[in-house]
Amino acid sequence: MTSDPGIDVSMPAGKPAAASPAASAAAARAAADHDEAPRISVARALLIEMRPRQWTKNLVIFAPLLFSLNLSRSMDVVAVVQAFLLFCAISGGVYLVNDLHDRERDRLHERRRLRPLAASQLDPRVAVAVAVVLLAGGLAGAVLVDPTLGIVALGYVLLQGAYTFFLKEVVLLDVMAIATGFVLRVTAGAAVIGVAVSPWLLTCAALLALFLALVKRRHELLADPHALEHRPVLRQYTPEFLDQVLSIVTAATLTMYSIYTFLSQSAADRPYLMLTIPFVAYGLLRYLYLMHAHHAGGRPEEVLLSDAALAIDLGLWATVVVIVLYAT
Repeated sequence: MTSDPGIDVSMPAGKPAAASPAASAAAARAAADHDEAPRISVARALLIEMRPRQWTKNLVIFAPLLFSLNLSRSMDVVAVVQAFLLFCAISGGVYLVNDLHDRERDRLHERRRLRPLAASQLDPRVAVAVAVVLLAGGLAGAVLVDPTLGIVALGYVLLQGAYTFFLKEVVLLDVMAIATGFVLRVTAGAAVIGVAVSPWLLTCAALLALFLALVKRRHELLADPHALEHRPVLRQYTPEFLDQVLSIVTAATLTMYSIYTFLSQSAADRPYLMLTIPFVAYGLLRYLYLMHAHHAGGRPEEVLLSDAALAIDLGLWATVVVIVLYAT
């Protein structure tokens, strides 16, 4: 991977790289945290590492059920719930593997240093064992529910493995890998109920995920003083570039969703689906406002759960979608 030409990262031959003041301070802080960190139970440490708040990302698995007009079919609802729970288990295993791999870097980060693995509050061997159980159990369960779901879940695990060990270090491919993960989640939701996945829905999911990932990168670059130590790929980004790409992705997301409400199969006999466009527009603009005015976006799940206006907008969008699809 090439470095930003504006940043000199070379070192004279034969001399070890000197730790930056920020890295040295972070390392000292991590050592102090290790000495003073309160002990927590293994179960609690594992739960923290599995990041259940991040499992909200798996809710996109329900999108094909909603837009295929199968929400009233109890068997399909049960199947999608099973897929959601299996992906939550798989996600937990993925986060454990990721934090095992990154625990040395996490010790340099203001917040991530408090994670149980980085703070030496969880035995790595226990984390490995639980990760294997979650990943193997999740994949086996997916195959039992539906073989196609098993294939999609395997693709998701392989993608996350590539992200953890390689793609997160490659500029642009890091955020594109995150977007692909959302595409696979939507595909899983369609596969488990046996419907053809809408290319419009996949594109909307990919663009929205790309939007959230770019906002997160921008927040890390500008608002996190320890980000460059923890996430070296940020050296390849600039605020100006991210702002320009965000403008493109925001416009593309709104345009693609608008086209979806006019031309998709779900909208064929339901022209009032276009009434949901203002909610999507407001949601995107509100998120950008929070990014610029409140420096939010570092944790998308927290923004979505903590900002009242955004939560109300999301709720109204979902309500109007259900009314238009199922009551008109």
